Amino acid sequence: MTLYKAIDKDNKGPYSDFDFTPYLPHDGQPGEWLPKVDKLEMCEFGWHYADENHIIAWLREQIFEVEVRGEVLDGDNKSTAQEMRLVRKCEGWNERTARLLACEYAERVLPIYEKHYPDDKRPRQAIETARRFANGEATQEELAAAWDAARAAAGAAAWNAARAAAWNAARAAAWAAARNAARAAVGDAARDAARAAAGAAAGAAECKWQNEKLMGLLR
Repeated sequence: MTLYKAIDKDNKGPYSDFDFTPYLPHDGQPGEWLPKVDKLEMCEFGWHYADENHIIAWLREQIFEVEVRGEVLDGDNKSTAQEMRLVRKCEGWNERTARLLACEYAERVLPIYEKHYPDDKRPRQAIETARRFANGEATQEELAAAWDAARAAAGAAAWNAARAAAWNAARAAAWAAARNAARAAVGDAARDAARAAAGAAAGAAECKWQNEKLMGLLR
């Protein structure tokens, strides 16, 4: 199974603030092995990473395939190892693709909202604006207006699943266009909407679909 590490745009770990710059892959070759950690403790000591089933929970601006060796500790949605190296940057993951992925996630559950509010086009227009922005066809001002409109729709929705679906549209419009596009693509609201609409099985199916879409970009 492929393993991944997500880091911020400045090459730093999102929680450790460790600078990975000297260890990045270059000239088609893996980066140097990171310093060995003698004592492992989840969330405290070790080089943290996630497998292909869990990287969706740790998205940042950059994602790398990694290799690990030595002792490993496994947690619920991440692992930590004594040694790790960054092997390849996933070039398919970038600000534009993160925005477009957020739009796909939001659009997937939008019918939940439109079933109850068929005449309210604000969430769908927000997704369409976010998609146009990702393709260089909308302005930042249009994006901000779309965020305000979809957020207002979410706030007015009386049913939880409909509110979640509208909120995801708002997030696709605004958060995916902000500094950390990756966080918007996680699609929590899409999963919440699916669960609220049809229960845990629907939520699990939505998670699986979201992960498959993400893997298509990373691979």
